[in-house]
Amino acid sequence: MIEIMIIPRRRNRDSAASELVLWHNLPANTRGMLLMAIFAGVVSLGHVIARDLSQDFHPMQAAFFRTIVPLVILTPILMRQGPGWWRTTRPGLQFFRGLVGGISMLTWFYALALIPVGDATALSFTVVIFASVGAVVVLGERMGARRWTAIAVGIVGTLIILRPGADGLSVGALVVLISSLFWAAALLTVKVLARTDSSITIVFYSSIYFTILAGIPAGYYWRTPDPEQLALFVSVGLLATVAQLAMTGALKIAETTAIMPMDFTRLLWAAGLGYIWFGEFPDLWTWTGGAIVFASTIYITYRENRATKMDQGGRPSNESPH
Repeated sequence: MIEIMIIPRRRNRDSAASELVLWHNLPANTRGMLLMAIFAGVVSLGHVIARDLSQDFHPMQAAFFRTIVPLVILTPILMRQGPGWWRTTRPGLQFFRGLVGGISMLTWFYALALIPVGDATALSFTVVIFASVGAVVVLGERMGARRWTAIAVGIVGTLIILRPGADGLSVGALVVLISSLFWAAALLTVKVLARTDSSITIVFYSSIYFTILAGIPAGYYWRTPDPEQLALFVSVGLLATVAQLAMTGALKIAETTAIMPMDFTRLLWAAGLGYIWFGEFPDLWTWTGGAIVFASTIYITYRENRATKMDQGGRPSNESPH
């Protein structure tokens, strides 16, 4: 009996080892693209669940679980990093990053309750455009004519999605743009913080401030969920954690220009899941505008990555990645 039980375990271990070897034998950019595809699918599923919950609960409750679950999971891991991992030389800037990032997250979850996930996802690609302009205005970086042209093209794509007319813009679309603007501010703040603080420290403080900021409105609008609803709320946080780890892993092992095209699959996932869950599907204008915006962000990312490599090679450059 003992031998019969041990053999399958050995086979399972051998199989797992073989799969791990196969994974590591893949080119780094291929692994990064696969991880980015996982990120896109997982994060889109979380957004669809959050939109579903917003039919019975205030969206701030979903935002709160989105923050508290990763904090509970990641804090023990962060504490193993050794003494001093939580110390920061820029507490004020850490607070500002948590504030603008938290506002971005809260407005995003509020927008999910107002417009289809596919439409919100298409507009969220504007983050790179806002961050690029912010880097010039706030950080004093220089940007060439090609990237300014790409930004102009991205703005045209945004207008195609919004289709402003006599009826005006939808509130949900405007809220997504506000969320993207604040997230761009958070990215620029991280860029400054990264000069002095570790990524672990930045993640920790952001999680703390996000949770506090989401907890205040969530407490005001709180409704006690039943066990099934509670499981859905927790899944929003779990999916966010998996998505964050997948994206971090992708950025760590692969070139940014290789994995960024996979981010467009967020729109594919959002459209498919939105149709299955709610019968919602982006119209042709949203697909067209989303593709234009995304193409412009890909080009901006490519130019920034190229400028960074030139700078690292010893050639003078005032351009750096966001």
